[in-house]
Amino acid sequence: MESPSVEPELEAETARIRRLHALLATELAAATAQARGMLAVPTGGELSARWERDVSVHRWSERVGALRAARSGLCFGRLDHTDEATTYIGRIGLTDPGDGESALLDWRAPAARPFYCATLATPLGVTRRRHFEIAGRAPDERVVAFHDDVLDREVDSGSASDPALLAALRAPRGSAMRDIVTTIQAEQDAIIRLPLPGAVVIEGGPGTGKTAVALHRVAYLLYTHREKLARSGVLVVGPSAGFIRYVGGVLPALGESAVVFTTPGRLAHGVVATAVDPDEVARTKGGLAMLEVLRRAVADRQELPGSPIPIELEDVTVRIDRATAAEAGRRARATGLPHNTARTTFRDALGGLLVDQGLERLNQDLADPPELVELLRGLDIPEIEPAGAAEVAAGMRAELREDLRANPDFHAAVERLWPALTPEQTLAGLYASRERLASAGEGIDGVDGLHRSEGADWTVADAPLLDELAELLGPPPAGPPAAAGDPDGRYAGEVLSILEAADREIAGEDPDELRPTDFVTADVLAARQVPEHLASVAERAAADRDWRYGHLVVDEAQELSAMDWHVLLRRCPSRSITAVGDLAQRSAPAGAQAWADVLGPHLGSRWTYRTLTVNYRTPAEIMALAGTVLADFAPDRRPPESVRATGEEPWQRTVPAAGLAAEAREAVEAEAARLGRGTLAVIAADREGLAGLPAEVHTPTSAKGLEFDVVVIVDPERIRAHNPADLYVAMTRATRRLGLLHAVRRPRRRGARGV
Repeated sequence: MESPSVEPELEAETARIRRLHALLATELAAATAQARGMLAVPTGGELSARWERDVSVHRWSERVGALRAARSGLCFGRLDHTDEATTYIGRIGLTDPGDGESALLDWRAPAARPFYCATLATPLGVTRRRHFEIAGRAPDERVVAFHDDVLDREVDSGSASDPALLAALRAPRGSAMRDIVTTIQAEQDAIIRLPLPGAVVIEGGPGTGKTAVALHRVAYLLYTHREKLARSGVLVVGPSAGFIRYVGGVLPALGESAVVFTTPGRLAHGVVATAVDPDEVARTKGGLAMLEVLRRAVADRQELPGSPIPIELEDVTVRIDRATAAEAGRRARATGLPHNTARTTFRDALGGLLVDQGLERLNQDLADPPELVELLRGLDIPEIEPAGAAEVAAGMRAELREDLRANPDFHAAVERLWPALTPEQTLAGLYASRERLASAGEGIDGVDGLHRSEGADWTVADAPLLDELAELLGPPPAGPPAAAGDPDGRYAGEVLSILEAADREIAGEDPDELRPTDFVTADVLAARQVPEHLASVAERAAADRDWRYGHLVVDEAQELSAMDWHVLLRRCPSRSITAVGDLAQRSAPAGAQAWADVLGPHLGSRWTYRTLTVNYRTPAEIMALAGTVLADFAPDRRPPESVRATGEEPWQRTVPAAGLAAEAREAVEAEAARLGRGTLAVIAADREGLAGLPAEVHTPTSAKGLEFDVVVIVDPERIRAHNPADLYVAMTRATRRLGLLHAVRRPRRRGARGV
């Protein structure tokens, strides 16, 4: 019996999807008109009206962006329910204005969960799940095929596989990661939909979709906690700039923009570090003992004079001795303020002590000369009344204070004893001085090994140290604040007042709840204001070192040091965290050997652990070979199980080391010709001698988190010699084919030259 034609169903589903595109186009036009209309609304000079207009423009612009992002692949599935209702699942929610009913259900909505989680054993009220295969471009997309999962025990769908998933896995890779909203699996969906509060560590081997899960979890949280996270934003930390470029389009494709991406080398505001330290140095810099080293390094810059410093005033000479400077320093430190901020207290306290000293010396000088005393006794001068004496003393004090304030030697002394510092200046000075290192690092192992000359490039491990110094130092002295009459300053102040009032109305009076005024001042807000444009959350957060995020995502979390975590958690006081990684892939010398090692000091036991066990990327043939490498260095860890096989074993060749570069070129050119469409990468211990190949050239570190159709590994034993985990990482980047080009090095004969 012939199978009935599916053409009528394909036409019906295509008509349905084009109807959804028409609804989307209507809503997009309306949202665009609203944004433009609000932008044109005159405010009449009223600050509150201007703020309300800017907020409305921003919200409508965000909606326009979300609708535009949803156009490609708008609808990708359908659910048929036991009550005979039908639900279409897509990238965004749409309502049919004709009947007010839902026309398209957002994939993040609770009602969409069965699309990812329903099984024959647990159908969740669903009788059939349909996956669409879409072709064409919006708004003319059409359904060219579909696959049905029948979840009725009385009917067998005839397939235990997921064609939509397998098709996505077999598709050629591009230069950017794609979202997985059409193929999220049940174990992934369960993690994506975890609640916002708290920290969760998601561990999974290569190809388990850790990164995709983390990014889709961000999209889900922004959907379910829009009001909170739209105000505070989400910070995503990835291992490298290449990784950020690779994954950076996923969330915009899902219509989300309140996200800032960064890397560990950018944790210090304004610094982009890519260099790496030797292992021992990186291990020292990554330990929490560096907090004490940095605290001491700052304290050591708060000096006492070796000998008294004379300050010549108009009527008297005062001296800054060790006791005077020590007392001024004690008062400054008692404020608890950062070094640069406390400098004002030090200066004022020192000035006050010197004024007291000057008064005492002037009084002493008046009392000491006997000739003057005899002369005064012979004159009939009435005694100064106590009130008059106080006025004279106050006048003398004011004159001394003004004299001191205008004295360059006094300000030079303040700069010498309590200098205004920048993080870069302080850390470079610490590294360049063996004496400062010895003082700051007393009793702490490895600090003496941090010595280096000034002018060296910052390393990735320096970035969190610079950020911690920014916290200890505070901002350097700035110019005068915006004038009270400045219209932008007045506007900013009123905006903050409105935000504060609105926030209290929404969030209540909880004293622990973060407020807008906790992380931005009127001056800062005024400086950021761009005419006719209200900066997005991501723009404002990226520009503000003190921004506090509502959620933190850390990818390749096993690579972060304890210092990295210390700095990052300061940016997320709510401790709402998604950390994804694999301890077996750790290559950073200061990275995590156990999750409790890096999270325990900050979170104690207040974090959840989840695992991903299925490898969706790496074919079984490649994973079997990579598993032998894993067994050598981590026999207690099991590789994830691949869902597919290609029937193609990894190839391996051994060539003389002297001809390695030429052989690599030949192998890559052959693979490129065979590949056609897709991505090809070469991974080696370093890039030396591999320039100009028709492929991306990576080290294991730069390849972390990436995936390619074909990978050629050059000299795998050299990679293994540095770190076996690096070879495991390199071998698990391929989705189709893997080649290993081994180098044989002959022993050097006595008297022979060269390799």
